[in-house]
Amino acid sequence: MTEPLLTLPHFKQLSNRVWRVLGLNPGKFTLQGTNTYLLGTGSKKILIDTGEGKADYIPLLETSLREISPTAFISDIILSHCHRDHWGGAQDILTSALNRSSQIRIHKFPLPVPDFPNIEVNPMHDEQVFQTDSVTLKVIHTPGHTQDHCAFYLEEENSLFSADCILGQGTAVFENLSQYMGSLRKLLTLHPERIYPGHGPVIENGTEKIKDYIQHREQREEQVVQLLKSKSRSWTPLDITHVIYKDYPESLHLPAAKGIWLILCKLETDGKAHLSDGSSSGTVPSDSFLNTKWSWASGAS
Repeated sequence: MTEPLLTLPHFKQLSNRVWRVLGLNPGKFTLQGTNTYLLGTGSKKILIDTGEGKADYIPLLETSLREISPTAFISDIILSHCHRDHWGGAQDILTSALNRSSQIRIHKFPLPVPDFPNIEVNPMHDEQVFQTDSVTLKVIHTPGHTQDHCAFYLEEENSLFSADCILGQGTAVFENLSQYMGSLRKLLTLHPERIYPGHGPVIENGTEKIKDYIQHREQREEQVVQLLKSKSRSWTPLDITHVIYKDYPESLHLPAAKGIWLILCKLETDGKAHLSDGSSSGTVPSDSFLNTKWSWASGAS
C-alpha cells in the first residue's frame, strides 16, 4: 500500500439503505480500519462484519443506530470471513445493550476459526438470501482470500459488498490465486455499479474495478511466466520479486514475494512450472518458500 489513504468519517450514510461504521482499527493491512455496514430502510438492520473488537466500536455503533432512527436495531450479523478484524467485535455486540432482547442472529460460512468465541453461529451457504426492509442480499461464496470468504450482492442497488477480495485502495492479498481469480470472474458476471469494500472508500465504477483487479493479476502472472521462460535457470520467489518490484521500496519485497510464491503455485497447478528439485509446493514448510527454486515446465506454452 503506497498511495496515501483517504480520510473516512467514522460513520456515514452511503445510500438510502446502506450506512458505513468504521471498526476503529486503522493499520498497515486494515487501511482506514474495517468497514462494517448497516443495511435496511426500516427499523430492522442487518450488520455486515463487526470489526476486530475495539472498545470504542460498540458506543460508535450504538450512536450510529440512534442517528439513523431512534427505533433502529440489529436483527442479524453476517460475517464475511475468518479474519479477526471482521468478526472480533461479535461477542461484544451480543453482550451489549444492542442485544438486550437477545434478538441478534449471527451467520457465517462454515470453517473452523481459532480463537472464535463460543457463540451460536448459523451456517451460511452460497446464494443464500437475507431480506429486510427494501434489502435483498445474496451470499456469494468467493474463496481465494480465505477458504470461507463471502461477498454479498445487494439486488436493489446492483451493488456488491466485496469484503477483502476487492479493496477501496490498493490490491488485495489471497491464500490461493486460482480460487481468487475464479472468484473475481464470478463477481464480474454480476456487473455491479458500486462496490462497498471491506476496507477503504466506496468504489463507484464497480465492474471496471473488478476488471482492473483481474488484469493486474494476469499481468503479474505473465511477468513471472516471461522470467521463467527467459533463461535456462532456476528462480526463487525472491529472485523474481527483485526483478518485478525493482522500482518499489525494498520494505515491500518480502510481502510481495509471498504473492510471487502463490503465482508460482498456480503455475504449478496449471502444469506450467515446477520446483527444480521435483518436490511439490504442498510439501514446502511455510517458513521456507522464499528460497524454493522454480523452473519453467518443458513443453508448456
